[in-house]
Amino acid sequence: MKYFLLLSTALLLTACTQETQNKFGRAIQNWTGTNGVLEVYAGDKLVKRFIKIDKLTTASGTSDGGPRPYRFGYGIMDTNLNNIADPGEKKVYFEFSDYSTSYIFFENPDI
Repeated sequence: MKYFLLLSTALLLTACTQETQNKFGRAIQNWTGTNGVLEVYAGDKLVKRFIKIDKLTTASGTSDGGPRPYRFGYGIMDTNLNNIADPGEKKVYFEFSDYSTSYIFFENPDI
């Protein structure tokens, strides 16, 4: 029975399109959690950092469901840019444009 279930799952995943596999992978990652960091730059200078982000989401239109040119999420605003959630630094909602914002999003390897 275990082998049948494993084989069925493997066949199902290979039959999916690449986009469906990507969505499935993101769902697993979001469920297991991440420790994301979003850094926002003005030229070559770091101006904002959000830490302990579990995921970034691409906005969707309400009427057509199509993707919008901005992303959003929740994270702790690291006001002193020390990469540590200090007392007084709060979890906030943020949005940024995919077109005009220079940013890097990565999983924090330090924690």
